Amino acid sequence: MARKVKYTAKVSEISWITEDVFSLWLENKDAAAEAMPGQFAELYCNDKSRLLPRPISICDVDEENGRIRFCIRAVGAGTNEFSALKVGDTVKMVAPLGNGFKYKDCKNALIVGGGVGIFPLLLLTKKLTGKKTVVLGYRTEPFFVDEFKNAGAEVLIATDDGSVGTKGTVIDCIKENSLTADSIFACGPMPMLRGLKAFGEEKEINTQLSLEERMACGLGACLGCVVKTPDIDGHSYVNNKRVCKDGPVFEASQVII
Repeated sequence: MARKVKYTAKVSEISWITEDVFSLWLENKDAAAEAMPGQFAELYCNDKSRLLPRPISICDVDEENGRIRFCIRAVGAGTNEFSALKVGDTVKMVAPLGNGFKYKDCKNALIVGGGVGIFPLLLLTKKLTGKKTVVLGYRTEPFFVDEFKNAGAEVLIATDDGSVGTKGTVIDCIKENSLTADSIFACGPMPMLRGLKAFGEEKEINTQLSLEERMACGLGACLGCVVKTPDIDGHSYVNNKRVCKDGPVFEASQVII
């Protein structure tokens, strides 16, 4: 595999989605041309005291204008720095990284996201050509729903407090609406992914999970983001895989969560 290049990307658009989540469009035609659903980027802070890059999932791609979109929750020094960027500023990034979703043969997709885990699913939803049903889970008030509707999906919502849609989890919403699919694609909190893994096994539905782990290198060298697996990994010779290099998307049967 060719060595990944650190690109310089220019901020072309930035806006707030919620009070703590913002949308960031970065312009780099080479990176945008390669990006696939489910992959991520390593974004470097301009403040040199923050040595490690931040792994951020790719939300969307504007191929015509050579741009990649990231939707980021501002929770720490690095992400707060990104939230203060202005149009015309530049950011160093390595992208795209990791293995994304396998989706090309899917005729009936069930796409499930929870919290900020909904963002990596937008590009996938746009790429799918068959029937696509999106189930989104929130604590209270939904956000980003129209983006999925505009991508041609039927959208169902679950909220913890029942203020919108099904009261309960995304699994409750799926069962309440008797949803079926050829494949399940999911990203979100670990309890949600565990529930979907079990649901997919019960219903014999191919299930792909996008995992989140703390990462350092993003290239598979440091072994800081491993997940347990049934099989022995050829790189480390133990029962694990690297989320950054082997994932972040895995077949549910490949991981123990």
